[in-house]
Amino acid sequence: MTQDVEKRWRDPKAFRSAVRYAAIVIAIALLIMVGVVVWSAMSGDSCADAEFAVCTDPARQILMFGPVLVLLLGGLGAFIRTYLVWKEGGRWPIWHGTGWALFVLMVMYAGISATAAT
Repeated sequence: MTQDVEKRWRDPKAFRSAVRYAAIVIAIALLIMVGVVVWSAMSGDSCADAEFAVCTDPARQILMFGPVLVLLLGGLGAFIRTYLVWKEGGRWPIWHGTGWALFVLMVMYAGISATAAT
């Protein structure tokens, strides 16, 4: 088992796995976002305020909370993977960074999508 103060955390296989995981989580969040926008555009509803392309309340709620929930669950999954890799004595900081990156994206998206609530 390596010590945490040791700086030999290079593990290309774990890095590729963490990047692939983050890319899949981000892709799912983007698919939800784009899907809601396309669904709203195809419904034919015209907005009274032309500020948003999404008019109906259910679509706005899904647009606000869907990707945030996916990024939250993805970040929690990365932190669980961090714990499991740490317990095995592996290179856990790679997964730790992935979890924090997904949490930062979640907070950024939540802040930007909060304007749709008004």
